[in-house]
Amino acid sequence: MNVNRGTTPAEKGTRGWVVARMDEIPPVPCSCGLTRRAFVSEGNAASLHRVDISREARTHWHERLTEIYYVLEGEGFLELDGERVAVRPGTAVLIRPGTRHRAVGDLRILNLVVPPHDEADERFD
Repeated sequence: MNVNRGTTPAEKGTRGWVVARMDEIPPVPCSCGLTRRAFVSEGNAASLHRVDISREARTHWHERLTEIYYVLEGEGFLELDGERVAVRPGTAVLIRPGTRHRAVGDLRILNLVVPPHDEADERFD
């Protein structure tokens, strides 16, 4: 089952659980690189994204969204309100609303977004 953008009956609440096969969700461009997004439907508590960070990742921030970045592969750093924090596999960083951020390096991350991702909440300076 390919769960993306709330198109399955399970996403619409007919079951108490949803399965997402992240490798089957088509990647889409985002401000960080390429992302595969699961559980972005309205009514879900959070969304989960597997992101391949690109060299062109843009600094951005959110008014409402809290994000947790968890590094799966690679090494680099996160820029957080102008400070650099080194990251490597196993590093998790909680990013609160209003924090300007971007990932830098050859990284693959999981991004947990609470509430679910909303493109209208992404801001650029």
